[in-house]
Amino acid sequence: MKSNNTNPFDMREEYDFGTSVQNPYIKKLKTQITIQLEEETVDYFKKMSEETKIPYPTLINLYLQDCVRSQRRLSMEWNIPKS
Repeated sequence: MKSNNTNPFDMREEYDFGTSVQNPYIKKLKTQITIQLEEETVDYFKKMSEETKIPYPTLINLYLQDCVRSQRRLSMEWNIPKS
C-alpha cells in the first residue's frame, strides 16, 4: 500500500480560481462606522459583555439587528416636566 506523506495544509505554488463563485454572504458583510454613544449606554453593554463573554460591540450589533428584524420603532415622545 502506498503511503501518503503529503500534508493537506501545505500551500500550493499556484491556485486556479477560474471556477470560483462569488461569496453568497457578501451582502451580510459589516460596514464600519463611527458613532457617538452615551457613556451609560456603553457601560450597559460592557457589563452585559462581562456576563455573556460576548464582545460589547457584537452585543450592540445584535441588539440593533433584533430591532431591525422586529421592526421596532423608537418612541419619540419627550416628557418635559411642567414648571
